[in-house]
Amino acid sequence: MMRNWRASDAERQAILDKLQYAVGEGRITMAEFEQRAVAVWRSRTIGELDELIADLPHSLW
Repeated sequence: MMRNWRASDAERQAILDKLQYAVGEGRITMAEFEQRAVAVWRSRTIGELDELIADLPHSLW
């Protein structure tokens, strides 16, 4: 299952890009972004990364 696969640095960066876009759209605060950004770099799997953007609409990207 892909969710258990190890996340790459490129996948982490893609999540950060999505979170930055969400800040620009006013969907999350800068404080939320900072918390999630720390969690992005601590994440080991794709599933952990997915959880960090699960509450954001997929139409943002």
